[in-house]
Amino acid sequence: RIFGDGHEKVADALSCVGVVLQGKGELERAMGKYEEAHAMYVGLHGEDHENVAKVLGNMANVLKDQGKGAEALAMQQKALDIKRRALGSDSNDVVTSLLNLGSAYSGQGMLDEALARFEEGLGIVRRIHPERSVTEGKFLENIG
Repeated sequence: RIFGDGHEKVADALSCVGVVLQGKGELERAMGKYEEAHAMYVGLHGEDHENVAKVLGNMANVLKDQGKGAEALAMQQKALDIKRRALGSDSNDVVTSLLNLGSAYSGQGMLDEALARFEEGLGIVRRIHPERSVTEGKFLENIG
């Protein structure tokens, strides 16, 4: 092996394998790869790192696909909180998390919570991208 089990590139590869498995509908296997990547990222960087947040977001998507909406919401929120701490509130990754979290709330019928996340994300997008953007359109579509 070129890299040891605790190397960043190994964690990245595990996460990528998880994405492929999830795309193939192999949700249990995907979750396993994400969990391995998560443990490595936490070991390398601690809890408050963008890679930890990204893999948590992927894990939340698997939970959603498995019909575990409440667990998915909690994990999406945790990913958002980490991204805010690691990257600051005015980050494209925070915007993506707000869109995902709003969609998750909407899927659970929690429309007030969804609207709050969509409006917050729209405000950030308009602040950091004053020109019109595709992301702005996604928020407007979800609000409308």
